Amino acid sequence: QLQLVESGGGMVQPGGSLRLSCTASGGTLDVYAIGWFRQAPGKEREVFSCISSYDDSTHYADSVKGRFSISRDNAKNTVYLQMNSLKPEDTAVYFCAAAWSYYCSAYILATDFTSWGQGTQVTVSS
Repeated sequence: QLQLVESGGGMVQPGGSLRLSCTASGGTLDVYAIGWFRQAPGKEREVFSCISSYDDSTHYADSVKGRFSISRDNAKNTVYLQMNSLKPEDTAVYFCAAAWSYYCSAYILATDFTSWGQGTQVTVSS
């Protein structure tokens, strides 16, 4: 069973940057797509970034396009999320999740992802 652990969350001022990591154990990440989801208080969980299995094609929601970048390092079994130009509305708990042999598109479903991390808090505030 693939297990995922997120790290790198914290508090940052508006306009600042953070890099989140999603590290896997119990399997190799290259056959999995990794999606990043976030959930703010009182709001539904949303997927905002995804990197596909095999070809590493990526998808971003409009809300983060141009500010966030997803990448993977298969040697470290880790997927990274570089977040720049952070805004207060980016405040949420951030989760990574894995879907086996999956292509990321504009029609990503959370139910397609079978392994989830525990989440890491990101707070953007002055």
